[in-house]
Amino acid sequence: MIESFDGKTAFVTGAASGIGLALARALASKGVKVMLADIEEGALDAALRDLRDSGANARAVACDVSDPISVMKAADETFAAFGKVHVVCNNAGAGIGGPIEAIVETDWNWLTAVNLMGSVHGIQAFLPHIKAHGEGGHIVNTASLAGLLAQPGTGPHNATKAGVISVTETLAAELAGTKIGVSVLCTAFVQTRIATSVRNRPSRFGGPSDEPANPQMAILVAAGIDPAFVAERVLAGIADNDLYILTHPELRDVIAGRFDRILAAFDKAALFETAPPEAIAARA
Repeated sequence: MIESFDGKTAFVTGAASGIGLALARALASKGVKVMLADIEEGALDAALRDLRDSGANARAVACDVSDPISVMKAADETFAAFGKVHVVCNNAGAGIGGPIEAIVETDWNWLTAVNLMGSVHGIQAFLPHIKAHGEGGHIVNTASLAGLLAQPGTGPHNATKAGVISVTETLAAELAGTKIGVSVLCTAFVQTRIATSVRNRPSRFGGPSDEPANPQMAILVAAGIDPAFVAERVLAGIADNDLYILTHPELRDVIAGRFDRILAAFDKAALFETAPPEAIAARA
């Protein structure tokens, strides 16, 4: 857990743009030393210049979160540059669109490797270090409200973000009672470059493309909220040690509807447990 940001060090993935860059800026404004990590090296260099021009103590490292070796190397560079790391933002993400039956397996593998395993790789690279220095810390995994309410046309995104929520909840249970906090960030549409994330798709997953993977998503993302607002919400969530960091309160009732259906299914299960055998047989 983080009682004060001043003098701490953070590692942020997907930091060349969008939420990641906003997180880096917000953390730096609180006196945090920041290592920016991203697969897109040109944009990463530009982001680093931007932060340094604002007076931030920042460095950058190229990192492909889908590759555990790349994440471990980025972690080693961070330790060499700053020593101790206290805040880890596993933020890098990718998106693809289309009906489930039409999305090729390489794209399923790509989104799983980036969105889900990217968070796992970050946890595995940094958590032992945070435990060892004993000063406390916080891990933030970027998921999505799509992980709580699956919408049609983005199956891999929905599934992987649901996985990130589950991993974060599990990690929080494992770290309960320690000085290390855990949060999962769930937003709806934010003004990021996720709709064109195929520009950074590695060759082993089919290679990059200049075309938006999901044109409809691009329209919705462009109308989304400001990443700077999301970053401030995250810093408040870290300070309060919130497990769930949510935005878009207007979607509360929609999400509640999902849980109402789950609870109704439990009620139905209870009825089956108490119903006489002949009544159950009549339903078959």
